[in-house]
Amino acid sequence: MPVPFSQMVRVARHVLGHQLAGHKRFPLVLMLEPLYRCNLACAGCGKIQYPSNVLRTQLSVEECMRAVDEVDTPMVSIPGGEPLMHPQIDEIVRSLVARKKYVYLCTNALLLEEKLDLFTPTKFLSFSVHLDGFEAEHDRSVCRDGTYRIAVRAIEKALERGFRITTNTTLFDAADPEQTADFFDEAMRLGIEGMMVSPGYAYEKAPDQEHFLGRERTHGFFRKVLRDPKRRKNWRFNQSPLFIEFLAGTREYECTPWGMPTYSVFGWQRPCYLLQEGYAPSFRELLDETPWEKYGHASGNSACRDCMVHSGFEASSVRHAFSSWGGLFAMARAFFFGPRVPEPGPDAPAHQASRVSGPDAFPQGWSSPATPEALRVVFDYRGDVTLTLDDGTAVEGYVTNLRGDAVELWRRGTTETLSLPSARIQSVVLSGRDAASGRSYQTWLTGHERQSRAAAPPRA
Repeated sequence: MPVPFSQMVRVARHVLGHQLAGHKRFPLVLMLEPLYRCNLACAGCGKIQYPSNVLRTQLSVEECMRAVDEVDTPMVSIPGGEPLMHPQIDEIVRSLVARKKYVYLCTNALLLEEKLDLFTPTKFLSFSVHLDGFEAEHDRSVCRDGTYRIAVRAIEKALERGFRITTNTTLFDAADPEQTADFFDEAMRLGIEGMMVSPGYAYEKAPDQEHFLGRERTHGFFRKVLRDPKRRKNWRFNQSPLFIEFLAGTREYECTPWGMPTYSVFGWQRPCYLLQEGYAPSFRELLDETPWEKYGHASGNSACRDCMVHSGFEASSVRHAFSSWGGLFAMARAFFFGPRVPEPGPDAPAHQASRVSGPDAFPQGWSSPATPEALRVVFDYRGDVTLTLDDGTAVEGYVTNLRGDAVELWRRGTTETLSLPSARIQSVVLSGRDAASGRSYQTWLTGHERQSRAAAPPRA
């Protein structure tokens, strides 16, 4: 069994309790981001490109627990950034375990082996280790050589100590279905509890904008990976089997982003873990004041067109499982006999990115009068901006929120938060460097190209 039976019972009681109470929207998993700092700069990540004062900031234990108590979900996922870089991560985990929350601490495992002594094995704690395939694929994904071997060694050490270990795999357009299946076999041989898989989401600020799977190609890819029923029956997924069927195109779900709300140093992220459309000061405001009809595949929002990520759709599959006898039967059948997977068809066309602007669309130094369009630009920019007010005052900082009548920002180099009426802002300048320029990724690629040329045999 990929998860403890007590965890399955807790989740079922949570979902059924909300549904019997008639709640239309309710959370299932809290995505708790205590910091954005990381010791990697992955090509497909849009979470770590912030000014240095933001990257130095972290949630306190008390702030984390307030968010946990506010949503009262049975499970808490701790992504980042790299959570093991938080100096109080052991206290955060102990406080969550004391509340009997099932914790998934997401990590690239570079620090895991040396940090194991900070934690105690328990059914309430699982380390979710990021592995995007075998060594070459994984190291390319995280843009650093040697990370796969470090992660595998840390997994083996943690398993020896009795910790629960799962893996977290993000799959991109260049992934090979047969090699991915071989990797799933290897993950099972490592002895992990279960695998979490998801197609990559095209973060607008991710350095690599070319290799994200579109929806049709996602269906085709997972049908090929899962085509062997005997093989897939041996794989343990740390996910609802109905979500796996969703990835393969067996069934269709709409996104329920409120099912996995995200809390970070900026507050409650609106509308979801992947899109940044501002932040709410409380979960209740996030739930009540977010225009949910503007998001999801059915909305026509281009940012949601190809998204099939677990943080948006797994809660949908879990809710389906407990919403009717049919859903419960479908989950039980998939649990005992494996997910139903259609036969692979012809490959869908290569994905065309839906983004119309990239990290460098508005470069450092760009300026404009403070029109609504220009205020949207400064909100999207991953660097400090300078806002000139109607009295001639210039305010520099990072814009964290754009409301209808106000702009909120952290002053440059501090965590001081200002709320400025939009009507008072006369002009804007992108004065700081946008960290989401993709330079680290391009540098890594260029280095590997040089290595490949050096290793190539001389031409005759």
